[in-house]
Amino acid sequence: MKQNESTVTEFILVGFMDHPDLQIPLFLLFLIIYVATIIGNLGIIIVTSVDAQLHTPMYFFLRNLSIIDIGYSTAIAPKMLTTFLAEKTTISFKGCTVQFFFFAVFITTEGCLLAVMAYDRFTAICNPLLYFAIMSRKHCTILVVLAYACGLTSSILQTSFIFTLSFCSSNIINHFFCDVPPILKLSCSDTHVAHTVNFLLSTIIALTTFLIVLVSYIAILFAILRISSAQGRYKAFSTCASHLTTVIIFYGTIFFMYIRPGSTFSIDQDKIVSVFYSLMISFLNPLIYSLRNKEVKDAFIRIIEKATFFK
Repeated sequence: MKQNESTVTEFILVGFMDHPDLQIPLFLLFLIIYVATIIGNLGIIIVTSVDAQLHTPMYFFLRNLSIIDIGYSTAIAPKMLTTFLAEKTTISFKGCTVQFFFFAVFITTEGCLLAVMAYDRFTAICNPLLYFAIMSRKHCTILVVLAYACGLTSSILQTSFIFTLSFCSSNIINHFFCDVPPILKLSCSDTHVAHTVNFLLSTIIALTTFLIVLVSYIAILFAILRISSAQGRYKAFSTCASHLTTVIIFYGTIFFMYIRPGSTFSIDQDKIVSVFYSLMISFLNPLIYSLRNKEVKDAFIRIIEKATFFK
């Protein structure tokens, strides 16, 4: 956006100010969630980096998932927390643009990476003898780079179309961060193209990655059913359980938020959903992958034992 086309130089984030009696409890709750998110994901990054037994493609992808979770929760949480403490929380036009840009990068990259992780599980279960040949370090790196490239491209396009609009009337964002629906509601330009670009990009990326996940898990299901022993079937399914849980939570909220016409948005209701996908998913992922994953739990124990031994 060219600055001389608009009188708006900053926005006011409403956050949850319509519930003043809940400001302090919500601040403490979301602060705990954010701190736990950072600690949990840093723990995953450290454990999968330090423990040699976790130097496999699956944990390489998990490490990148934790990096992404830290990225998009940090893009949202610090500014969100200030909305509970200040009477009026402002964010500059550039700050709003930067916040949305990084959030869009990380949230899109996460969707792409979850599809890559589904392909990884498909290869491990359906082609176990060729697994390490197919999922070589080079191929894994390329897949992760492509996921980030997809997120970056999508974010650049969405940010360009949204923040080149004119904002010349209200500057009050009825949300706790600079998300697409409340921002477009404030524009005094024709937002049809921006709405269309956002809807098409979100739909194409979400449906493409979801179809990769769906096809991978259909193939995995048939492969598991062909395993003769109950123990073998359980072991095969357990390697997918954490990822499948994350996929269900992530795509459920994303489809609800973005894969629908703009006229159906209810900002007040969407704030709750936004909290879930902007903070809760990145908070839950370390719990899902550590509590349900024996290898990660064993690695934590080994690291603690080594640290205790060298004291």
